[in-house]
Amino acid sequence: MKRVLGIVGSPRRGGNTDILVASILDGARAAGASTETVFLGGLTIRECDGCHACWRGAGCPKQDDMNGLYRAIAAADALVLGTPVYWYAPTALMKGFVDRLVFYNCDRNRGDVSGKRAAVVVPYEEDDPATAAPVVEFFARSLHYLEMELAGTAVVGGMARKGQVLEREDALQSAVELGRKLVDGGRLREGQFSTGME
Repeated sequence: MKRVLGIVGSPRRGGNTDILVASILDGARAAGASTETVFLGGLTIRECDGCHACWRGAGCPKQDDMNGLYRAIAAADALVLGTPVYWYAPTALMKGFVDRLVFYNCDRNRGDVSGKRAAVVVPYEEDDPATAAPVVEFFARSLHYLEMELAGTAVVGGMARKGQVLEREDALQSAVELGRKLVDGGRLREGQFSTGME
């Protein structure tokens, strides 16, 4: 059975990011996968200081929750990474998490992520797709560098209220379908349901 790990980078539960990640995981379970959700807001993840101890095989010297996440990522077949747009960037929670993925920037650890699939969730308040574009690019470049496949994106604009995405049945259904594709190897065209503001 495939395993899909959802990582929510929003500081609030029950918000648009949480709901969209959960919908993708619903689709993954419907396709036969087991799923787990991690809320970064409930973890202690210290900043990466570039010591490169992990590159020398010593493991990360930071004694925090990221060490458990490294094990969870290694055990997963696919990831779902979600963050709202904060000032045209990912949240500090998500950025800190991604910074610590430097752990995989060496031959010793790269095999834990190389070839795995990922979906990206980016809800945002504005209606202009350009608002979310830098965040999507941030993930696309980071995943490419780690030799992971970006299987699809759930980028939904106009989300001004907590939980507002529940009013967007199209986005929720597309997220479920993305979860299925994440597991069965299919690919959704990037931006297929990017804003729904057409």
